[in-house]
Amino acid sequence: MTMKRQHPIKSLLNFRTLTAEVVLSTSTHIFTEIYNNPNYTPPQAPAPPVDPATLKSANDSLAAAIAAAVDGGKKAIAQKKAQKDVVVKLLTQLAHYAEANCKDDVTIFLSSGFTAKSSIRTTTPPASESIRKIEPGPDSGDMRVSLMKYPDAASYEIRWALLGTDGVPGAWTTQAIGKIIKSPSTISGLKPATTYVFQARAVKKAGGYSDWSDSVTRVAV
Repeated sequence: MTMKRQHPIKSLLNFRTLTAEVVLSTSTHIFTEIYNNPNYTPPQAPAPPVDPATLKSANDSLAAAIAAAVDGGKKAIAQKKAQKDVVVKLLTQLAHYAEANCKDDVTIFLSSGFTAKSSIRTTTPPASESIRKIEPGPDSGDMRVSLMKYPDAASYEIRWALLGTDGVPGAWTTQAIGKIIKSPSTISGLKPATTYVFQARAVKKAGGYSDWSDSVTRVAV
């Protein structure tokens, strides 16, 4: 039997790889979730290292920079990038604060608006299919899912569900996909600023399925 070890909850810190528009959407969502959150206000936790006015001002400036860069001017594009970096630094501070004050409770952590990395790792390679990467797609409400290869798989299935406030997934939606190709599969129609749980499994050539993979949580943008 494979033993599992519980790891401290860590935030997904991929903000620098996101577009300015996605960073703004993510930051706006976090702003609405972490401030005035009873889990992250005294006496439950110290005040956040970034106050609401500072993050709102940075978000407003990024929104303005995005609008100004629509025409493609070099100076405006450079300003958009610089302002995105400002917001990313603030989000990183808040992410570490949320990690430190969630009491290693994933429900409390997710209430901050941040996305958690998988907190459980196996000491041996998983026997079932697993998800390699999930990232925002080209349009709002899209997520791109990349899978790890499963031996003797005929095809694969991905399923997702809304993550409830109690940390329990809601009703699952399943999408069948073919064999793994270089480009990821796109899931569409997700509600922006909403946390979802994703799992995947292989359809075996000999019949039957692998186990569903460990859950991966992401906030749709």
